[in-house]
Amino acid sequence: MKFAGRMNSFIFKGKYDLFSTIEKYRSMDDVTHLEFNYPEHFEGHKIERIREAIGDMKVNGVATRFKAPFVAGEFTNTDETVRAEAIKLCKEAVDACRAIGGSVVTIWQAYDGYDYPFQIDYEKAWGQMIEAFREIADYGKDLKISIEYKPFEPRNYTMLDGIGTVLLAIKEIGRENVGVTLDFCHMLMKHDNPSYSMVLAAKEHRLFGLHLNDGYCAMDSGLIFGSVNLPQSIELVYYLKKYQYDGVVFFDSFPVREGAEEEVAANIKTFQKIWNLIDTVGMEKVEEVISRNDGVASQQFLIDILAS
Repeated sequence: MKFAGRMNSFIFKGKYDLFSTIEKYRSMDDVTHLEFNYPEHFEGHKIERIREAIGDMKVNGVATRFKAPFVAGEFTNTDETVRAEAIKLCKEAVDACRAIGGSVVTIWQAYDGYDYPFQIDYEKAWGQMIEAFREIADYGKDLKISIEYKPFEPRNYTMLDGIGTVLLAIKEIGRENVGVTLDFCHMLMKHDNPSYSMVLAAKEHRLFGLHLNDGYCAMDSGLIFGSVNLPQSIELVYYLKKYQYDGVVFFDSFPVREGAEEEVAANIKTFQKIWNLIDTVGMEKVEEVISRNDGVASQQFLIDILAS
């Protein structure tokens, strides 16, 4: 598998800058790819300097980060100047991704949403959003443009809040290079079943990215993968194997009190353990259990494999 860790896991500790973080990831076993935020990780640095630091490591992609000017919305902002700036930021992220050898631009619309009844014109906002994605997808037609959804936070409601609305949006956008990035915690917050959401995306060949972590559903906890919802984590890995996911597994978790290097390593080790466990059990055995549609048999199967 291909693995990437979160830059800010190190940077937010205060002891690392962008370049020392890249160097740390270069020295870590099993980390194969780098992920960057735009403009956050590019501000104040020349692209040539970033490329030099990357060296022979691989880059998966660039994720957009919208700040204060966009708090009333990015693609749905009623101020056309701000809306144009949001689209421009995404196009700049496409340019940055190309420049450092990445293949995926992940767009998380932190502020495209609403907080109050009668606050926005839903149909108009939806149309603005679809138009923006078409423009960005056409500009970056050589790259994958991936939508990362989150049901709330910082807005109380977001325009793209679950797998259903995202797949509907992708259908309306109508571009082959637009897909979805699934974040485990975000799916839990929506009360989506992560494996079900993954299957819906994968069967349409629209699963462009994967952010793994864990949490308690109420917020974006960003805990170590498999630490809270282990059965659902095992099921997700099974379906990743079934649908032959060959993208990068990015661990979007937040080591606030933990050591960053140790926390990244724990994520990778957990994923690998689950991956190997399914290999030991065998895909056929898992499929046989699923075919029974029997909750008791499913629970016994889970207990048996954990005990083994």
